[in-house]
Amino acid sequence: MIDARAARADPSEFRRKLARKGAADAFDGWVAADERWRALVPQVDELRARTKLKGKPTPEQLEELRRVKDELQRLENELAAAETARDEALTQVPNPPDDSSPDGDTDEDAVEIRRFGERPKLESPREHTEIGRFDMDRAARVSGARFGYLIGDTALLALAVYRFAIEVVSDAGYLPVLPPVLVREEAMYGTGFFPTEKSNIYAIESDELYLTGTSEVALAGLHMGEILDELPLRYAGFSTNFRREAGAAGKDTRGMFRVHQFNKVEMFVFCEPSASSEEHERILAIEERVLQGLGIPYRVVNVAAGDLGASAAKKYDCEGWFPSQQRYRELTSTSNTTDFQARRLGVRWRNGKNVEPVHTLNGTAVTDRAVLAILENFQGDVPDVLLQYGAPPRVQR
Repeated sequence: MIDARAARADPSEFRRKLARKGAADAFDGWVAADERWRALVPQVDELRARTKLKGKPTPEQLEELRRVKDELQRLENELAAAETARDEALTQVPNPPDDSSPDGDTDEDAVEIRRFGERPKLESPREHTEIGRFDMDRAARVSGARFGYLIGDTALLALAVYRFAIEVVSDAGYLPVLPPVLVREEAMYGTGFFPTEKSNIYAIESDELYLTGTSEVALAGLHMGEILDELPLRYAGFSTNFRREAGAAGKDTRGMFRVHQFNKVEMFVFCEPSASSEEHERILAIEERVLQGLGIPYRVVNVAAGDLGASAAKKYDCEGWFPSQQRYRELTSTSNTTDFQARRLGVRWRNGKNVEPVHTLNGTAVTDRAVLAILENFQGDVPDVLLQYGAPPRVQR
């Protein structure tokens, strides 16, 4: 959540930034709710003070005391309702975007920073499903639409990609983690996926648990409610992820590009506030190192403010080239969420004599989409770097 004290001190600056994210109305709603709550606090305090009488009260004082207590009960009820409304309004306010994020609301408004690699010149590029062995028809019978089997050489290629990425991030100082994929509501709320992304999350209602769409949730929750003595802490989680893809009807219906279940290696960092911008660039460099090692042509874009998720202040995407689509598509991303998640999760650090919220960052090292990009750009040939991890020299269907 945002820093309420800072927002009260400079509401116009917060509103300016949040307007770029389309959240000015949400901020105004919180300001109004907060002002209502703050106006009631001194009234309640005054009435509580008036209930404390010294010595034996007179009949007149007892009558006045009854009137005061009745009014106090009414205002306390109002204060409790105002506090609930204030807290609920605060959950609707996203993290203000960094001023270096470009204006705009869609992926088309992202600003390209750089490109790497030569795009292959293919006369008749084949889609990944025509090269690798995927079975979406049988998966649909078992699980429904937008699920798929990766079989044989394709499965070995995918496992090699994950293992390569884990080695790269481990060498960069990230501690490997196999996190849980079922979490409680507190973790989903704490990372900012609730309430805004709730429609995309699978729920296990009988157990009050949720399937995560990224191991960011479990990694962020690793130190929930703790006070950290040493920073930075860098983790790399490998997990299977689940997303309902609500609102994606008709988008990327072909192949395995947009599915409900996929695997990912995710980086997560807890750091001092003064270091988060540097950590963000560091994560981006590691993501590029993975893509360059795999030889996938890609570009880096700075995501527009209005296209950021609730928790992100700034986000970079690495988009890989897909010959069958003749365009760049998102392969990885990295977000600086500043203190937004930490405030919700109660993760703090000792800064001298003070205890303050940390900053958190996340970044994708690799997902299944990298497998698809490898198949399409090399049309079945496998990068040599993956052979040592058990990948076949060439993928056969």
